[in-house]
Amino acid sequence: MVEAVAETQSHVQKAAYFCLKRRYSKWVFCTVADSNQKWELLLETLDHLILKPHLKRFLLGLLFFLPFLFPALGGLLFGYDIGATSGATISLQSPELSGTNWFNLSAVELGLVVSGSLYGALLGSLIVYPIADFLGRRRELIIASLFYAFGGLLTAYAPVLGVLLIGRLLYGLGIGMAMHGAPLYIAETCPSQIRGTLISLKELFIVLGILLGFFVGSYEINAVGGWRYMYGVSAPIALAMGLGMLSLPPSPRWLLLRAVQGKGSLQEYKEKAITALRKLRGWSTGDKVSEKQIEDTLVSLKSAYTDQKSEGSFLEVFKGSSLKAFIIGGGLVLFQQITGQPSVLYYAGSILQTAGFSAASDATKVSVIIGVFKFLMTGIAVLKVDNLGRRPLLIGGVSGIALSLVLLSAYYKFLGGFPLVAVAALLLYVGCYQISFGPISLAYVTFAFAPLKELLGAENLFLLFAAIALLSLLFVIVYVPETKGLSLEEIESKLSK
Repeated sequence: MVEAVAETQSHVQKAAYFCLKRRYSKWVFCTVADSNQKWELLLETLDHLILKPHLKRFLLGLLFFLPFLFPALGGLLFGYDIGATSGATISLQSPELSGTNWFNLSAVELGLVVSGSLYGALLGSLIVYPIADFLGRRRELIIASLFYAFGGLLTAYAPVLGVLLIGRLLYGLGIGMAMHGAPLYIAETCPSQIRGTLISLKELFIVLGILLGFFVGSYEINAVGGWRYMYGVSAPIALAMGLGMLSLPPSPRWLLLRAVQGKGSLQEYKEKAITALRKLRGWSTGDKVSEKQIEDTLVSLKSAYTDQKSEGSFLEVFKGSSLKAFIIGGGLVLFQQITGQPSVLYYAGSILQTAGFSAASDATKVSVIIGVFKFLMTGIAVLKVDNLGRRPLLIGGVSGIALSLVLLSAYYKFLGGFPLVAVAALLLYVGCYQISFGPISLAYVTFAFAPLKELLGAENLFLLFAAIALLSLLFVIVYVPETKGLSLEEIESKLSK
């Protein structure tokens, strides 16, 4: 098929349509055998279908979007947990709405409910690290979807607090595995021309999940046992993720990596990789483009694997030019974790209740507004980061974070009569975070927020976060260089000087 592509634009369009029909027919008529004769008969039948140009473009876009969509649902489910928990903490503690006789949770118990998924995510990350290459990205995401589904259902139907916490832990295992496998599968299966865009869009899916969680929380907040519905909605999404991943082939790059690592026959893994790539692109059997791409990837992996074996020990990271890069990367991650963002998101509903929106429905509705604003700011960050540069966005965003936290502290201290101050501060907070430190932090243990709030008081806790934000601003100004428009080699050189 590929060899027949001629020089003219019309021939190129025809070849692309041929690819689409072949892929589309395989998708619809999934029981058809892969023999050339049956394929040709099927394609001949499809030639009689009249597909309008816009439908062709849509289906062709869908072809490249599917390998992104189902892994990205893992990120959406992570974000959904954050948004849903914001409303669930209100519903779960309400004597009228909880639907349980154990609604009177202590600060520690509430913290365990909120952070249970994060403890699970930490555990999942530790478990998957040594077995990820054995499982492969596809199987890893299928297992993650099972943890998501079982965890969400167990949480939704929990008869007692202990069962609920087990459900939260299982759901977190899904988060840990999905956040590892999804970026790898997307990066390894998407065309290089759109890889960067799709990886950035994955972050947008996380924020979309937060917004969806806020919406469901707002809708179910007045229902008795509404928190069960908030957590249970994740199960059908997880099912769609798992079924979608079952329909996709393994990552071609992972198959080649197994061959390079000596885990099987090189020729066998190479043939499997070619077949997987053809399925992902909708190419016909016997095309040469997939074979060349696989051969190029194999050469690159062999070279990288050889270099990796000749590298020094882990302690080299703390020596010489590597140390500065480690400080910059580690410092940004540290400040990302401890400026309070996950706490604000998980407890947004509770914060708004204490800020004057005492009715549960009012607090969750304002949470939805915050979620919409967060989603829009994430979109702006994805579109503008390459134009504006990382350093200006970091400096401006972290400055806004510090200001918003000071405003939140001031509200709890002496501006209690002005609830709009708290809303404005929260909007400023999440907006500035989205254009600076990034969408979501995985490792911050939100469990600490509730007891800290009781110990220090809300005004002092937000003041503490503000001080950390100012410290991180100083770090960005002093240490973090601008990398806009630089090649990977130039960035490496700049970080090591």
